[in-house]
Amino acid sequence: MTPETIYRPSVLAIEDDPVLGAFVHDQLDRFGFQVTWCQNGTQGLACAQSQPFDVVLMDILLPGMNGLDILKHLRREQATPIILMSALGAEADRITGFRNGADDYLPKPFSVDELRVRIEAILRRVALERRFSTPSLGPQDRAADQLSFDEASLDVSFADRRAELTRSEYRLLDTLWRHPEEVQSKAFLYQHVLQRGYSQHDRSLDMHVSQIRRKLKAIGYEGRQVRTVWGKGYVLTAVEHDA
Repeated sequence: MTPETIYRPSVLAIEDDPVLGAFVHDQLDRFGFQVTWCQNGTQGLACAQSQPFDVVLMDILLPGMNGLDILKHLRREQATPIILMSALGAEADRITGFRNGADDYLPKPFSVDELRVRIEAILRRVALERRFSTPSLGPQDRAADQLSFDEASLDVSFADRRAELTRSEYRLLDTLWRHPEEVQSKAFLYQHVLQRGYSQHDRSLDMHVSQIRRKLKAIGYEGRQVRTVWGKGYVLTAVEHDA
């Protein structure tokens, strides 16, 4: 049997300095992160809006659009953790960043070990928050919508019944769960979850989705469903209940 793919947290690095950007990309990749590097603010914002990331690492002074403006745009749309980078002593930028929703601030110059520790701390916090809370579905929330994620065992449970997901199934459901009602393309899910390129004749993702649907149904979970959006990909969406 082919072993399950090891999950690599995704990081979007927006940094225009070619030396620092390449260093961050290479070092984080070596530490097991999946890194996308953008070298200007406009490109970085477009990338952050086009697909989900676990963490965004962003310089404040960028060509095209500065980091604080990107932060404002992203905070109107999503809650992805954002770490700002800037020169040591830029107190005004740091305060503005935190007021606008930044999760952390890393003064330049910094060591790659400190960067790694800060990213890992944010990922642990997000995992804990997700484990003890369910993303809101608005005023129609019901008890049936509560699905528990266990990052340690890479499985989900409902009403004390475990779904017994595989590692890839868990990562796929986790990715969709963090972005409810947002269509995720097959190309992105192959790269982000299965960590290989998408081929039109590769049915692996479809099989994982089929298994997730079957296993959630088997434990009685009906709060949300993974639905196919033909020609685009998959979306996790709330199930409409009769009044």
